[in-house]
Amino acid sequence: VQPQASGGGLVQTGGSLRLSCVASGGIFSNSAMGWFRQAPGKDREFVASIAWGGRSTFYADSVKGRFTISSDTAKNTIYLQMISLKPEDTAIYYCAAGGPRDTMAVLASTPRYWGQGTLVTVSS
Repeated sequence: VQPQASGGGLVQTGGSLRLSCVASGGIFSNSAMGWFRQAPGKDREFVASIAWGGRSTFYADSVKGRFTISSDTAKNTIYLQMISLKPEDTAIYYCAAGGPRDTMAVLASTPRYWGQGTLVTVSS
């Protein structure tokens, strides 16, 4: 499993951006995928996760109502639609995938597979 994220860029405050992550090699059934981010000078933090093949999702409080995670199982891809972006959303965003039968909770704490990051910059 090798997640590959893309879609980052520069956007103004209040703008929107959509990130994509393709999992090369496929995803384990009954697993999960998600997004994390790391702002300059801060620790990496959980953003959102989705149960693979299902509809269950989970969000960090800081992005609820503004970010939406979704998946396309046929394409082994997840997305992160971000709206109403704020300067504090500026970070490197990482895609992650779980191991076999890893739940969203497990993914949120200890992802098994990491992809490279994509930079999101929100200008004020």
